Amino acid sequence: MTEFKVVGGMPLRGEVEIPGSKNAALAIMSSVLLAKGVVALHNVPDVSDTRIKAKLLGRFGAKVEWHEGSLFIDATNLVDAEADDETVRSIRTSFYLLGPLLARIGYVTMPAPGGCKIGARPVDFHLKGLALLGAEVELVGGKYIAKASKLKGAEIYLDFPSAGATQHLMSTAVLAEGVTLIENAAIEPEVTALANFLNRMGACIEGAGSSTITITGVKELKPCEFRIPSDRLQAGTYLLSAAITRGDITVTGILPENQTALVNKLRECGARIEEGHDWIRAFAPERLKGINIKTMPYPGFPTDMQQVMAAVLTVAKGTSIVEETIYESRTGHVGELNRMGANIKVEGRSTIINGVERLNGATVEASDLRAGAALCLAAMQADGTSHIRNVHLIDRGYVRFEETLKSLGANIERVEVQEEGAPQLNG
Repeated sequence: MTEFKVVGGMPLRGEVEIPGSKNAALAIMSSVLLAKGVVALHNVPDVSDTRIKAKLLGRFGAKVEWHEGSLFIDATNLVDAEADDETVRSIRTSFYLLGPLLARIGYVTMPAPGGCKIGARPVDFHLKGLALLGAEVELVGGKYIAKASKLKGAEIYLDFPSAGATQHLMSTAVLAEGVTLIENAAIEPEVTALANFLNRMGACIEGAGSSTITITGVKELKPCEFRIPSDRLQAGTYLLSAAITRGDITVTGILPENQTALVNKLRECGARIEEGHDWIRAFAPERLKGINIKTMPYPGFPTDMQQVMAAVLTVAKGTSIVEETIYESRTGHVGELNRMGANIKVEGRSTIINGVERLNGATVEASDLRAGAALCLAAMQADGTSHIRNVHLIDRGYVRFEETLKSLGANIERVEVQEEGAPQLNG
């Protein structure tokens, strides 16, 4: 078992070039199955989620090769296979393969998806949309069995602007006969990235980035090359690491407009922000002040930054309130931050944070990907040494996290520890 050992108290300073977006890469990797031939994806983040997704593609007959940050996928000869439960349940976006596989081979068996335990994330929006497109999907013994002799365009209204459902249904509809409208669509940058990728393969998608997306079906798609855009959530995490340690960090290779909500909240806290055409600098020479945050679909404050921002606010002056409107159980970080000396209580979907001067080192456990990042940031501010367990969850979405933090001046290392209850080996 591995954990992070962090000695806190050092301000982080330096520059970080942000790698490709995990969420964009995972959605695009599902859609690769729509075309025959070799698709080249560049700037793919080398994290455990993309590695698992690549393994899943291989289960359905795709040939996958990694080479120096690029992924080459040949989905010419797909097969009607059934992925194993363990692999599918480890990442939620395994479910996004359902529609593209239906469009290509007409029949799919897929175990119910998994992912981080942050609350109920039903696939109802996906299932309703797939049914409108002509698919028959039923859940039998924990497995989704789907078939479709022909997909046809439809008008789909999403009760909530789900990024996952928007991406899944958009990619399914590109080979459907006729026109598909997705109303109340998500407008996240990752949705736009997927649409750009599909259009480069020959799809006809208009309106991505707005609440109404129009897809005119085509007979086939052709392989292409595509560069995965930078990860706005990794960028946000490093900006927040500057804020919590009273440091000075510049993130590069990004689109600053994708960070508007986070940057404005950092300014409200008292952090100083500078921006260029592809970079943002955050520095916080003084202690920040408490603020209120409410997570919302893009362009609102991202739910994926809520826990990391909460860590920053634990050491801000005064009281902060963080309201989570997307996931009802995204509070796994609260008890662990309190173990480090924070003063946080949960009331419904809100966490109320009374700022303290300093946190203290402790042994804590990550409950999910972003909670793990939050604990790392807290540990870098804390007095003393912290041990952060379940780092495999952090590896799901951050590329060489501890190495990057080290390059910024953090005292962090990945160490091997013996699991509790494991027998001691002598000799």
